Parts: sequence; C-alpha cells; structure tokens
Amino acid sequence: MSYTWWDELGEFKALHSMNAIRIPWIRDTLTRKYEQMPLSLASPLQDKVILDAGSGGGILTEPLARLGASVIGIDMVEENIKVAQTHLNQDPHIVSRVKYIQAAVEDLVETEEEKFDAVVSSEVVEHVSDLSTFISSCCKLLKPGGSLFITTLNKTTMSYGLAVFAAENVLNLVPKGTHDWNKFIPPDDLQYMLDKNGLTRSLIHGIIYNPLTNRWTWIQDTSINYALHAVKAEHSKHGI
Repeated sequence: MSYTWWDELGEFKALHSMNAIRIPWIRDTLTRKYEQMPLSLASPLQDKVILDAGSGGGILTEPLARLGASVIGIDMVEENIKVAQTHLNQDPHIVSRVKYIQAAVEDLVETEEEKFDAVVSSEVVEHVSDLSTFISSCCKLLKPGGSLFITTLNKTTMSYGLAVFAAENVLNLVPKGTHDWNKFIPPDDLQYMLDKNGLTRSLIHGIIYNPLTNRWTWIQDTSINYALHAVKAEHSKHGI
C-alpha cells in the first residue's frame, strides 16, 4: 500500500483528514508550553525538535516541518521511507528540516536519548507488538518536560464493531486485516505504562471520524478513538 500514501482520496484519506485536528492540537500544545519563547506566526514550532514515531509516508511529518520544527520520521518499512523521501524532495522549503530513518523507535534510544521536545505517535501503537518497550523508548527519547502525543484506538466492543468490522468489511475504509483488536489499548493501561516511565497525563480526549464527510471531530467519549498528551517530568535522567 506504500504507493498510495499521498493519494488523499485513497486508502489513507482518513489519515490525511485527521491532520485537520491533530496538527493544531500538537501546535497549540507546544506553543502554549513554550509561550515564553519568541514565536514566528509563520513558524510557531521553530527551534522544536520532534520525532514522528511510525511516520509512514510522511503525512504528519511534513506539516510539522512546515510549522518550523525539525522532524525525524522513523518507520520500519523500507517502502514507506522511500515514498516519504521522494515526496519530501518535492518541497525544497522543508527538505533541510526533515530526516527519515528506517528503524524501530527502540533503535534510536542509544544515540538520541533525551533529545526531542516532542514525540508523536499517531495511529501507530495499535499496530505495535511489544507496546511496553515502544512506550518506554518514546519516553527515553523525550527531553525532561517534553511532550508525548498519541492517537490510537480503545479496546472496547464499540471499537471492534466500528473500527474493525464496519471499517474493514462494510464501509471499506481500510483494507481487511489492517487492525488487530487484540493490540488495541485502553487509556488506563496506556496511562499505567506512561506512569512507570515518568510521564504525567495532561489531556485525554475522544475523537470520531465521519466517513460521509471525511472529517474528524473532538468528542468527550473515548470508547473508540482517543488522543492523549503526556509530559515527561522535569528532571535529569539521573533523577537530580
């Protein structure tokens, strides 16, 4: 499916549509956190270093770079990295601010520990086999005070009915087999992992997709999709 990443009406159209809410969410959270710093209206994320963990074809990576951030996108699939790099090369204004690496997030810890102002993992954790190690690695990569942004799927009967059965078999929003409900994670379980790694949850909110309008909306209900923001404690890795 890698060749369809940048087809906004193709297999990944819901991810393209999600940018309308997840980009402002990340931007506004980070600019409020660092509001004491001078911000350019055109580049509100200037001087921020962000990791896009599970960057796919770069659908989220590129918009973050256009807001001024320096972004590293990592993905384990070689074809995804090639597609992302090819598309990036078409925009000379951001090519110097983006670096793509074929790797797992765990591979970066040894060389990039406590480097990032933010780590973003959007629509990724529900595909990860060893989620505990993945979350631990994301947390290690954050600077003290850094932000972790996650969007994912709750593990409920509603999420199975809508995000798996209906989306794959009735509405054909994603190919069959895209999701494994057994890998979905309830917010409380995800929060437990974050707590163990020194992160405090700042926000959790539900989001819902309307396939008829191709739009995402913030809602209170987290029983299907949800977004979570957590912040790493302000201390060194030695606890001083």
